[in-house]
Amino acid sequence: MDYNLDQGGPALNPEAPDSAADHKAAYVDNGTDTKDPSRYYSAAYKAREWERLWSRVWTIAGVASDIPETGDFLTYDLLHESFIIVRTGPGAADIAAYYNVCGHRGNRLVQADFGRVSGAFTCPFHSWQWTIDGALAHVTDAETFRPEVLAQAPDLVPVSLGIVAGVIFITMDENPRPLRDFLGPVADHMESFHVDKMNVVRHVRSEWAANWKTGIDAFYETYHLGSVHPQTQPIMGDINCQFDCYPNGMSRMIVPIGQPSPHFPDQETVNEGLQYMLNSVGLEPEAFKGGPRDVRPALASVKRDWSRQFGLEWEGLSDVQLTDSFATGIFPNVQFGMHPEGAFLMRFMPHPDDPQRFWYDTMTLVRHVDNPLFKVPDWMGLPEGTDCSGRERPDIERKATGEPPELGLVLDQDSELLPVVQKGLRSKAFKGPLWSEQEQRLRHFHNELDRYIEGEK
Repeated sequence: MDYNLDQGGPALNPEAPDSAADHKAAYVDNGTDTKDPSRYYSAAYKAREWERLWSRVWTIAGVASDIPETGDFLTYDLLHESFIIVRTGPGAADIAAYYNVCGHRGNRLVQADFGRVSGAFTCPFHSWQWTIDGALAHVTDAETFRPEVLAQAPDLVPVSLGIVAGVIFITMDENPRPLRDFLGPVADHMESFHVDKMNVVRHVRSEWAANWKTGIDAFYETYHLGSVHPQTQPIMGDINCQFDCYPNGMSRMIVPIGQPSPHFPDQETVNEGLQYMLNSVGLEPEAFKGGPRDVRPALASVKRDWSRQFGLEWEGLSDVQLTDSFATGIFPNVQFGMHPEGAFLMRFMPHPDDPQRFWYDTMTLVRHVDNPLFKVPDWMGLPEGTDCSGRERPDIERKATGEPPELGLVLDQDSELLPVVQKGLRSKAFKGPLWSEQEQRLRHFHNELDRYIEGEK
C-alpha cells in the first residue's frame, strides 16, 4: 500500500467529523533527529527524570472501581515514593490521595496493595493513627512527648488528585495544570468507551530487564508485528494503522482488528484467524457469506445488536471504535488499549534504583453484563475461570525478572525480546534510534520527554 508520509499514514474513517473519537488528527512533524541512547541506561539521566518529570506530571494511580466503599484504599508506588488512595465518602469524587508515610519516624503507613480501613490508618511501628480525611487522630503515649515536639506532629500530606472516566490520576506538583488540559482529547476518548463502567478482573505485575522507555517504545508501534508477532497478521493491521499525536506527549494508534494485515499473503479468503473473530461474537464462519473485508463490518453490526439488547449505550460509538484497538498513549508511562467490551491499562513503571529494569504493570478491565448471552471475548486473554462479575478485586499477580508474564503469547514474546533490545542499546556501535513514520509516536513521546528533561516544561 502507499504510505502518505505528509499525512503520517492512513485515516481509518476519512469521513469522521472533527469531534469524532476516530477523527485523524493533523500530522505533527516531530523532526528527524537521533536521540542519545544513554537515556535508556544512564543513572544520571534517571535522576533527571525523577527531578524534572515524575515529580511534576500526572500519573495513573489506579481505578475508582477498586475502592467502591468509604474506607476502601489502594496503594500506588512511583519509584521511591508511595501513596495512599482512599475513598472518603459515597460520591464519585470523594477520593483523596496522601503520601504513604508516617510523620513520626518515616515508616510506610500502609503496606497492603488494597484494603479497607475502619476509622483510621494505624502505623504498624508505634500505632500512631490518621483518619481517612488525613487528620492526625492518635499519638501513642502522647504524654511522654515534650509539647514543643508534639506541636510539630503532622497530618497526612496530600497530593493533587483527579478522576477521568473512573481512572484516578495524581501528581506531586504543587501547582499542577488542570488534568483535563493535560490529557486533551484523550480524556474524551476514555469517556466515550465508558471505562468508568469497567472493573479490573486481572492484574499482573512483572519485572523486565529493560528501561521503562524501552517498553514504551515497543508498545507504541506496530512496525514489529510481522517480525515478532507473526500470528497477528491474519487478523490485525500494522502498516495500515491510524496514528495520531496530540499536545503534551499524548498519542494513539488505532489498530484495525478483524482484517488481515496488508503484509499477509492471503487477502482473498476468510482465514482461520478471521473465523476465530467471527466465532468471538457468535457468528458461524461456515455460514458467513462475505470475504475478509466483510468481517470487520460484521463484527461491528453484532456489537450494535448487543448494545440494543443489553443496554450498553454503544450507540455513540463509530464502527471503528466497536471493532478496533484504540491503543492510547497517556504521557509519560501508559498505554491504554480501549475496546467497548473492556480495556488493557498498561503502566511502564520505572525501577527506583536500576535504570535497566522496569515493571510492566497491566490491568485487564471488562464491562460486566448480567446476561449469559454476553461473554467476555476470548481475545482478551483471560485465564479460564476468571471472575468477570466485578464483585471481587483480584490480587496482583507478581512475576519475577525473566518469568513470563503469562498474559498471552504476544506479551510473552515481548517480555523475551525487550531484555535483548536493552543490551543492544548499550553497544558502542549504536548511535541512536532511527524512527520511521510507523514509529512516529515514539519520536513524539521522546520529544515531550526532552522538554521536561531540558527544563522547557
